[in-house]
Amino acid sequence: MPNIYSSISTISLFLAFSPAIAHADEAGSDSKTIIVTALRTPVEQDRVSSSVTVLDQAAIEREQPIAVSDILLRTPGISLTRNGGYGTATSLRIRGADSGQSVLVIDGMRLADPSTTDGGYNFANLLADDIARIEILRGPQSILWGSNAIGGVINVQTVRPEKPLEGRFAFEAGSRRTVNARAGIGGKSEVLDWSIAGSNFITDGISARSNGTERDGYRRTSASGNATLRLSPTVSVDVRGYWSDARNDFDGFSGDAPVYGLTREWTLYAGLNAALLDGRFKNRLAILEGRTDRENYDPTRTVRPLNFDANGRSHRYEYQGIFTLSPAAELVFGAEREEQRMTNGSPANNSLPYVLTPSRADIDSIYGEARITPITGVTLNGGVRHDHHSRFGGNTVFSAGAAWALNDGATVLRASYDEGFKAPSLYQLFSQYGDASLRPEKARGWEAGAEQALFGKHVQISAVWFERDTDNLIDFAFCPTSGTLPAQCYIPGTTTTRFGYYANVKQAHARGLELAGSAHLGGAYLEGNYSIVMAEDRTTGSNFGKQLARVPRHLANAELGYEFPFGLTASVAARYSGHTLDRIGGSTVLDDYWLTDLRAQWQVMKGLTITGRVENLFDQSHETASGYGSLGRSVYLGLRSHF
Repeated sequence: MPNIYSSISTISLFLAFSPAIAHADEAGSDSKTIIVTALRTPVEQDRVSSSVTVLDQAAIEREQPIAVSDILLRTPGISLTRNGGYGTATSLRIRGADSGQSVLVIDGMRLADPSTTDGGYNFANLLADDIARIEILRGPQSILWGSNAIGGVINVQTVRPEKPLEGRFAFEAGSRRTVNARAGIGGKSEVLDWSIAGSNFITDGISARSNGTERDGYRRTSASGNATLRLSPTVSVDVRGYWSDARNDFDGFSGDAPVYGLTREWTLYAGLNAALLDGRFKNRLAILEGRTDRENYDPTRTVRPLNFDANGRSHRYEYQGIFTLSPAAELVFGAEREEQRMTNGSPANNSLPYVLTPSRADIDSIYGEARITPITGVTLNGGVRHDHHSRFGGNTVFSAGAAWALNDGATVLRASYDEGFKAPSLYQLFSQYGDASLRPEKARGWEAGAEQALFGKHVQISAVWFERDTDNLIDFAFCPTSGTLPAQCYIPGTTTTRFGYYANVKQAHARGLELAGSAHLGGAYLEGNYSIVMAEDRTTGSNFGKQLARVPRHLANAELGYEFPFGLTASVAARYSGHTLDRIGGSTVLDDYWLTDLRAQWQVMKGLTITGRVENLFDQSHETASGYGSLGRSVYLGLRSHF
């Protein structure tokens, strides 16, 4: 096992005390030009009290990710679990929070699947198609984003046109007969902005189970589009959409199996925007509808190959107002209604009728947050939100924070207190293992951090300490195998027994440190981050104090590269993930590992770039979930064009 403590100490000291070589995304840029939209209104980054990472299009293209998760896990405090290759179940954890405890937003559209176990979003099918920007807002963020925003918010924005007509395409191919192609076109005028994009990805993949011998393939087709019609200087209409259709092969618990899954998802958004009082009072009315259909097929079942069927649907109605009282004071407020629907079914054997069981829940919400700048450089924020769930009733959360920009923005100090909650999923409430009396999971967290820019902002370093307590965590409770069974061990309303059920039985405490640094010297650049995430079980019992399952305590990333004057950029990147338990209370340990990548891109002419990379250069064997395979050495070549 690598000596992680000495390695991490070296990286940390190097980032903190070697400011002569590193790289900022935009060396020498003014921090006020970095705008954060994950707060549901544009805010300069040095006025945000919570820690946030902003990845622009240049940074994303330089990393050449296939999936969005590929680039997210290179940022502080984020770990990943994937049950095999691309297309298999993928969970992302921000500061140790479960995947279902974070919110994904694409172009203002909140994406989730109400039919999954935790009601969150499965990152398996979110590829880096037409993305221009990613923001990762860490910590409980339920004031503005409601249920599930305990770990944080991932805000993705697709490309917006800047010219009357422009286009882009990218194509790459590589290991395991992988082909990835995407293209988009759009235009901008005084009246209409529009953009459409599509992509197709296919790979033979790897065996999902590590003991398997046959490859489990994956294919995905997607499309997205958006349009803004300006009816007048103060009134506009937005229409947006996202759609994907995927098939992934996967294995059974014992190894190779011919089963496969189909997943179709789409989201539509329509919004009306109106600015009143000379633009000081901005209003937005919007309707969203999202749907995910999932089916699993087992060809060995001769009577009914379909062995699982589920669909989740979400309707959202949103009003948001932004009132600018003065250049130093702004109020964001709104009201929302979300209607969640789920049907699912899984017959016990081929001879039984296939019955889909419907279930539903609604959430009505109001929220408000004020942001003021009482003196130059100091920004204060505070907010409150109340949600009423049709099953468990009301829930109220609060937040407060401050950001202080000093030395003309070269130094930024931040501190915040935030609360979050997660409503029980429809599956946890109403499946055959559900309990309709479940209460919401609740989180309280705080953080404090500092950022420092040096040498004309060619060097930037940062440090953040965070803590979070989460109560009423929902977990699966197993029924006793002997003696009198408690009432919870019967399917509600029946005399049929079950081997377990969902219950509010756990507590957790997470705390940790996130260090990051970047610098630039001539054409050379260096970026890196290190996170220690101490996410521990605080439930009374034998597991008290143990690190949560599949949450590495130590995470690190580093990249060293050079930008040559003739258009070539080349880099080497390393990523470390510490060891962790596969299951809380279990004995299986997932070993720590280092992965090394090589990347290069060469702009041969304006608008045309050749790309290439080698991932997992040393073919390091590793697992993020026990018994499931991970990608070995992979080589990809491609080209990218903007015109």
